[in-house]
Amino acid sequence: MSEEFEANTMDSLVDLPFATIDIKDDSEITDVPKVNLERSKENGCNNKDQIKKRKKKRKDYQPNYFLSIPITNKEITKGIKILQNAIIQQDERLARAMSSDGSFHITLLVMQLLNEDEVNIGIDALLELKPFVEEILQGKPLTLPFEGVDTFGNQVGFVKLAEGDHINSLLEIADAAKRTFQEKGILAGESRTFKPHLTFMKLSKSPWLWKKGVKKIDPKLYEKFISHRFGEEVAHCIDLCSMLKKKQSNGYYHCESSIVIGDKNGGEPDDAELVRLSKRLVENAVLKAVQQYLEETQNKNKPGDGSSVKAEEADRNGTDSDDRK
Repeated sequence: MSEEFEANTMDSLVDLPFATIDIKDDSEITDVPKVNLERSKENGCNNKDQIKKRKKKRKDYQPNYFLSIPITNKEITKGIKILQNAIIQQDERLARAMSSDGSFHITLLVMQLLNEDEVNIGIDALLELKPFVEEILQGKPLTLPFEGVDTFGNQVGFVKLAEGDHINSLLEIADAAKRTFQEKGILAGESRTFKPHLTFMKLSKSPWLWKKGVKKIDPKLYEKFISHRFGEEVAHCIDLCSMLKKKQSNGYYHCESSIVIGDKNGGEPDDAELVRLSKRLVENAVLKAVQQYLEETQNKNKPGDGSSVKAEEADRNGTDSDDRK
């Protein structure tokens, strides 16, 4: 594989939270229905056309939204910053590869939402996911302990989840999410087996690194953190986030909607968490209101619309009233 091709491949993954997705694998459909040989040629052709459309749609699959469990525990985020700084001290160039403050999360599912209507369908799917999550957790908190560091192919550095029952819970939630969103007609999921992880760096964030010859994350850079315990996160929500829209002021991804999860009786969100959730909901509501206002304003200013129509109605009303005098 040429260096130019490798660089172009990494360029296409810049700053996306799903660097391990194999888009090529996703272009193949494994559940194409078999054509009944006894059907008429016309039906056979129609079926083949539908299969081609599905293949083309899948081939064009480029996730731009994802379901996120935000990681906000200060002990964990502080530990990650120490890890990042330790790596940067050994190679300053890698500062460009580090995940930014406020963006730490676990990705449950990636998907493609192409317009506002599909985003709204995604929001509905997220709301429908909530009872499935509650059934899986059975009123218990989802506690996520982070311990140790590893990489995906020496390209993506991540903090590992310690072994335990929480892994099975996450796998069940991710599976329920994939099923719920796909039943809504949303292209979602990836071909690789789901492996929950907390990304702290990835080389694809900076193509400049490749040009400078930095093509792998040297394990020696993080060897002191191989067994380090970073802390526990009690998950309180699942967010539907955009990969491409402008991030929030706190560094976290643009969030379209959220559902609250976890312990109903004991582990309620603390004040800081409630403030964060409330702020996010307010920001989303304000953003949507502004977008709606701009759309309505643009529609009113279109030629032949809005004020001109109202003027014509006023003239007609005036004429009618004169006729009745």
